[in-house]
Amino acid sequence: MSGEEEENAAELKIGDEFLKAKCLMNCEVALILDHKYEQLQQTSDDPTSQISQVFEKSLQYVKRFSRYKNPDAVRQVREILTRYQLTEFELCVLGNLCPETVEEAIAMVPSIKTRGRAQDDEAIEKMLNDLSLIKKFE
Repeated sequence: MSGEEEENAAELKIGDEFLKAKCLMNCEVALILDHKYEQLQQTSDDPTSQISQVFEKSLQYVKRFSRYKNPDAVRQVREILTRYQLTEFELCVLGNLCPETVEEAIAMVPSIKTRGRAQDDEAIEKMLNDLSLIKKFE
């Protein structure tokens, strides 16, 4: 991104390196860190000695702010959001914040309405309904 152009997430002006990066939702990071935590506990005589404070605090954070706990639900959320041709950034914001209305979704991620592939309100409503079904059965 050039120095003169100001970043603006609402318009997806967040830099090419970030737009092309693979982003993870909090629930995905929680699964990864939880798995690593279990591995460390199994392979060490004193598991607490190998686990840094940063690791533990990061794990606590993503667990606290994860909307989905079940690994199958996490996979389904990504699959549903991927169907709507969202960028990784958009997908993660919606997956982390779980808006309940079309208006909330657009307020959180204005680019879903303003970019070239702009989703109509019906498509956004369907996406949110699909996500709410996963939350109900979690």
